[in-house]
Amino acid sequence: MSTIDTQYNLKEVVKAILFVAGDGVEIEALEDKLQLSKKEIDKALNDIEKELSGESGLKLIRFKNKVQLSTNPNFASYISDVLSPIREKALTRAALETLAIVAYKQPVTKLEIEDIRRVNCDYAVQALVDQNMIEIVGRKDAIGRPLLFGTTEQFLKRFNISSVEQLPSYDELLLRIKVLDEEDQKTDSLFKNPDDFKFEDELPQPNEDEDFFTTDQNQENA
Repeated sequence: MSTIDTQYNLKEVVKAILFVAGDGVEIEALEDKLQLSKKEIDKALNDIEKELSGESGLKLIRFKNKVQLSTNPNFASYISDVLSPIREKALTRAALETLAIVAYKQPVTKLEIEDIRRVNCDYAVQALVDQNMIEIVGRKDAIGRPLLFGTTEQFLKRFNISSVEQLPSYDELLLRIKVLDEEDQKTDSLFKNPDDFKFEDELPQPNEDEDFFTTDQNQENA
């Protein structure tokens, strides 16, 4: 093991790194920069996870081979009361339904989402982009090269899963959406009325020099 273990408690070193980082840190980066094995880093992370269990104000979350310190969701209302000016806005049911479609059908175009929901999804898609729940992942190889959307790391953290492979069954997800919808009704909705919402800018466009993947023009619409 590196000399770090003879000078400091590795668990506390990793905890300090995650605290300062704020965002997720790749586990491989911890191994590389601290010159430690995967087994040693895993033990430190497991120790942190154990320490922050129960009623601790912080939690260790894992997603996409990354780790991050997060607040305990049990204390969300207290945090919201104190930090209400910067609290996360609630998602409307329309946005949640749109998010579910993107999660299961990604990469997916706005038109494909609308084919499933049978309503215009401009507001919902824009809201999810603004909240960093979905992002542009490319363009479909079809007429007009429409934008393709997929979920983000923020989506994984919001639903407390490590990867999209851990998504619950569709029925379970609908139940979770219903619960979130009931909770959202107790807070400020993202949009009080669709007629009150006006687009100031168009949806963000991907950089021309980025290499995006494409899907076959004959891909079936979900």
